[in-house]
Amino acid sequence: MLKFPYGISDFAKLVTDNYFYVDRTHLLPALEEAGEQLLFLRPRRFGKSLLLSMLENYYDVAKADQFEKLFGHLAIGKQPTPKHNQYFVLKWDFSAVKPEGETADIQRNLHDHLNNCIKSFAKHYQSLIAEPIEIDRHNAMYSFESLLVAVQTTSRKLYLLIDEYDNFANELMMAPANTTVGRETALRMGESALKAVLKVVKSASAGRGLDRVFLTGISPVILTDLTSGYNVAENIYLEREFQALCGFTESELACVLTQLGEECQWSAEKVTEALDIMRQFYNGYRFSESSQESIYNPTLALYYLKHLQKNCQPPTKMLDHNLVMDRHKLTYLSQLPQGDQILFTALGEHPPLSLPELADRFGVEEFLRPSQATALIISLLYYFGILTQAGRTEFGQLRLAIPNLVVRKLYVEQLLERFLPDQTNEVVPLAQTFYQTGDVQPVCEFIEQRYFKVLDNRDYATAKELTLKMAFLTLLFNDVFYVMDSETALQRGYADLTMIIRPTMRQYRLWDFLFEFKFVNLKQAKLPEETKLTGEAVKQMTVADLKQRCQVQLTEAREQLQRYRQTLRETYGEKLRLKVFAVVAIGLERLVWEEVS
Repeated sequence: MLKFPYGISDFAKLVTDNYFYVDRTHLLPALEEAGEQLLFLRPRRFGKSLLLSMLENYYDVAKADQFEKLFGHLAIGKQPTPKHNQYFVLKWDFSAVKPEGETADIQRNLHDHLNNCIKSFAKHYQSLIAEPIEIDRHNAMYSFESLLVAVQTTSRKLYLLIDEYDNFANELMMAPANTTVGRETALRMGESALKAVLKVVKSASAGRGLDRVFLTGISPVILTDLTSGYNVAENIYLEREFQALCGFTESELACVLTQLGEECQWSAEKVTEALDIMRQFYNGYRFSESSQESIYNPTLALYYLKHLQKNCQPPTKMLDHNLVMDRHKLTYLSQLPQGDQILFTALGEHPPLSLPELADRFGVEEFLRPSQATALIISLLYYFGILTQAGRTEFGQLRLAIPNLVVRKLYVEQLLERFLPDQTNEVVPLAQTFYQTGDVQPVCEFIEQRYFKVLDNRDYATAKELTLKMAFLTLLFNDVFYVMDSETALQRGYADLTMIIRPTMRQYRLWDFLFEFKFVNLKQAKLPEETKLTGEAVKQMTVADLKQRCQVQLTEAREQLQRYRQTLRETYGEKLRLKVFAVVAIGLERLVWEEVS
């Protein structure tokens, strides 16, 4: 029976206790050839700590007698590199450093962590290193220098592993603006503290006993100053060769689901449905532009598989609580200049978010420069796993898109909080009633009377079809009952919004939905004999009068919906319980809707 290592990042424990492990050791020779100091970035909860644990066990000289037990059955065990079990390994985990208090408190927390790691190193290798390692509790860099001196008295060299090198800086950077130190001060503190450490690491690699360094992190923050920063690491996080170094491929998960399906006595169709759900909610990450295969988030995949094994059915909540913390990153980025508009555009998908290239080194000054904000926000959304690479635009720019439905939920919740922060208690029952009855009128009235009211003048000036689609998406989004897709590709076109009931929820009295949205501004809606049409006049019009003014748009929507509906019926068959709606906004004043039969 499979054992899924949800939340476990100890490689030795996974292997010795026979947990499910996807072998990535075949990439070790390529990592050695890539360089002596490597920087590898992935979003949080993507398996970076497990990767470092594997490296630690492979290179640690004190674990040479365990090599066959740990690696003998894996790819590298059959053809190990000469460097296996040849190093003293020191590991720092910056996610363990608490960025709290004043400058002195933060610096003390950092030095305490580094010193504790150096103490553990001294104890681990006490039989192999005769020279004592001196610990200065106020200056961990002195302790590190003493460690280097001790290492140089032996025939071995040091391999330094740094986990979440940027976590310390990221937490400071995203500290609430009203904290003791303030956001700008926090940014500068994070940059200063991290650079001081990396400067010593860079110096140590110049023939002073430090042979190899492997850093993992989320983003390249605080790596901007090439003259004094850590400019010796080679960036491998965009290389096609290492696209799947962390994460799962679809073929790997398909094999596991087949095995679980046999244990649960499922039909082949049910196994396929489970994989489809995983694909829509957890897949979609592309870290190399040249890669043709996307990657699944491993933490979410293990969460799903473990629940599936225990209950023989998928979890109701597709978003694991371990990713809830990513919401505060979205909140922080949305508060930067143009931040909320970038989130809005990302969720709408058209036009796509794009950049000439990802920002790969940036620090405090760039964040404090408004002219730089847009490119940095989009790049950070990518590094945080809240956007992913999606090819190139027709103008050759890098296109970025939301990877999957779990991440889309984070966007929806952020925008709902932005537009309707005090109305959640009304939105939830409104949406639930709609799922059950298919009556769209209360939803349209809520958007007219409440949602449109909170849009400011800037929103009005740029209002379009996307504005209407976002209103419906934020109000109706529900990943417990539905697979919700914006811009669904359907027969030579893209449906604005589909809500297809998840397979395990078809036992309930719910409807599937298909929407097509149109937008008519006040100038387009005025009749030939009218010189001007005001928003106030539109508010007083009858439904019949409104429909007369948007007949062209309604007709176009009906024709599109007829084609899309046929494609959905061919895909889902008799189980589809579909209601189809055309909705037209006239300015940000009124909505006209029709159920298309």
